[in-house]
Amino acid sequence: MEKLKNNPIVKKIGFNKIVLCCVLLIMYAFFSIVSPTFLSYSRILSALNYAYFLGFLALGVTFVIATGGIDFSIGPVMFCAALIAGQLLTKNELPLALCLLSSVIVGMVFGIINGYLVAYCGLPSFITSMAIMMMAKGIGSVFTKTQSVSWPQGVETGGWYRNLIKIKLGTVQLPMGLVILLVAAVICAIILNKTNAGRYILSLGSNKEAVRLSGVNVKKWEMIAYIICGTMAGIAAIFYVGAYTTVQPGLGDTFNNEAIAGCVMGGTSMAGGLASISGTFIGVMIISILQEGILAMGFQKDYQYVLTGIIVLAAVYADIRSRKRKN
Repeated sequence: MEKLKNNPIVKKIGFNKIVLCCVLLIMYAFFSIVSPTFLSYSRILSALNYAYFLGFLALGVTFVIATGGIDFSIGPVMFCAALIAGQLLTKNELPLALCLLSSVIVGMVFGIINGYLVAYCGLPSFITSMAIMMMAKGIGSVFTKTQSVSWPQGVETGGWYRNLIKIKLGTVQLPMGLVILLVAAVICAIILNKTNAGRYILSLGSNKEAVRLSGVNVKKWEMIAYIICGTMAGIAAIFYVGAYTTVQPGLGDTFNNEAIAGCVMGGTSMAGGLASISGTFIGVMIISILQEGILAMGFQKDYQYVLTGIIVLAAVYADIRSRKRKN
């Protein structure tokens, strides 16, 4: 095993990523054998629909976890942004482009509040994000008067935003959302690995005090991580309504756990200082395939939570063992 890990090609790609890709392929093969309907194009599109918004949530929270923090508010923030933007569209009849922008702004505002409380007020990220989560649920419910919001379904009825998810060419539906998610992942990877902002964010998770003593404004960069996370939650809202159109207030909690699970599964350390955008992307795909595969087999989604929990525990355990070996 050590010989394989030390192989130059394996080291360049990353042993963890290779394992994740193998897990993804094995899962796909297993569900295809157990449930032949899983191979249908509609099932693949359904799994991708789930991966789009979850992917944006996971990409955003990767930056926060890299600092050694956590954000449990991303799911409800996504729903709050979708509810507010949808209400502005359907009830106030504002232009669709402005409503989509408002979704991103709502997510960004929550990220600013979260980041300021953690970075400048010194509040624990766990408690802060839990409080923001409840606030987001409440604000979304109050804004819509506890009513669900239905976005336009057809492109011809003003729902051109759905082209961000899939474009219909004849009888074939092309997954445009996958292209956009991949582009977003590449941009996030460049920011995290090739810019000073990314290096500072990763350094915060490794040793915040050492970074502070070197003259870096740690509060500023920690807050920026939360702003990125909130903004991505606002973008995720657009992809959620693009896939499912109807949003109900008071929901979103489960998506926090799944997004964080995708990050941890992909090699982002809960202790901070180590993050992988490509690993997060693969982790999200595993969760999406798992969710769709379980539904294809006729089981309830509860089984997905059990399996996801087991996978996350295994990933965290592997991370702890890896850190101990390095130390």
